[in-house]
Amino acid sequence: MRLYLSSLFLILSFAVLTMMVSCSRPSGQVQGTLFKDDLEFLKKHTSVITLTAEDGRAMVAVNPDIQGRVMTSTAAGPEGLSFGWINRELISSGENNPHINAFGGEDRFWLGPEGGQFSLFFKKGSPFDLEHWFTPPPINEGAFDLVSRDERQVVLKKDMNLVNYSEFEFRIKVDRTIRLLQGTELEALGIPLGGKLSWVAFQSDNRITNAGELPWKKETGLVSIWILGMFNPSPDTTIVIPYKMGPEEELGPVVNDAYFGKVPADRLKIADGVIYFKGDGQYRSKIGISPLRVLPFCGSYDAGNRVLTIVHLTLPDNPAEHSYVNSMWEIQKDPYAGDVVNSYNDGPAAPGAKPFGPFYELETSSPGAILNPGESLRHVHTTIHIQGEEKDLDPIARKIFGVGLAEIKKAFGQK
Repeated sequence: MRLYLSSLFLILSFAVLTMMVSCSRPSGQVQGTLFKDDLEFLKKHTSVITLTAEDGRAMVAVNPDIQGRVMTSTAAGPEGLSFGWINRELISSGENNPHINAFGGEDRFWLGPEGGQFSLFFKKGSPFDLEHWFTPPPINEGAFDLVSRDERQVVLKKDMNLVNYSEFEFRIKVDRTIRLLQGTELEALGIPLGGKLSWVAFQSDNRITNAGELPWKKETGLVSIWILGMFNPSPDTTIVIPYKMGPEEELGPVVNDAYFGKVPADRLKIADGVIYFKGDGQYRSKIGISPLRVLPFCGSYDAGNRVLTIVHLTLPDNPAEHSYVNSMWEIQKDPYAGDVVNSYNDGPAAPGAKPFGPFYELETSSPGAILNPGESLRHVHTTIHIQGEEKDLDPIARKIFGVGLAEIKKAFGQK
């Protein structure tokens, strides 16, 4: 009897403790890692820099030593939910994977194209498969040089030489600034902030310069700035991408879902003006939006944690008039029929295989850089997380995506 009462006391104590921890977390947080825990891990294994808003709530973790990545962020201070996916196992191992170091992070700098005759990820004559796919070392390992830092921004640079599949060498100077944004800057993007909301917003301002002696032209291949954000997946997460409506004979297909094989209908849905894509990290698949269909926003909604994520990208005045590099894994009929916005959902590459993460990605690309020596191309990628009650998040989703939260959740049967 005494042993029974002792066990009952322990069970009740644990239940009370669990309830206290849950109640101490910010409103809307249901599951996931706390920012302070991710930051503690990064401090133990890396040289992380933290950007912090004046009120101490919006915080961003930047790692110059991990290719200048924004690793994670929070909207509610150290005790808030950590939004970025971090590969703790890989970072703590100290190992280098020449195929890809999937360290994670909400904003990483890459260069395209990935596949095709002007690929940066395959050597000349290699088959387009995972065995022969290698991320270029300058964007896969090592550090970006730290130029300056303060409480609101980090300025980085990197010089790199890359050779494409057609054996043209690019000498590239990269300049990258990570900056914490203020509310007025979000309003300038058309994002209304009302109600009792917690939010964090940061921007990567990326510039590549032709540091060589030869011009970059379409005949020998172009490179593009490619920014990818890796986020924590969940069964409650739906990726949302608005698009320009119009007939296919004029604008082409609404979505490209042929990257890793056609995406099943229960994972990809097309409605008027918006695309829904599952962000559960359970099925390897990727979609893309062409220059004829692209709009300057994409994002996701995590219904479990009530987090609305918005990504904004800079677009030229008429994207359709520009050359976007094609990343399809094949010798291409049109190497400049590439996509501007992409989303990737991780999962096993083969039955029984281990996924890279799992995670899901929101990605944006610049046009291909047609540059003479000394000329530059700029691409700005902004990530915003807004957490709160659905009645306060719904007007923002309607303004930016053209649909409300009820419609987003309904796409894949959520209530």
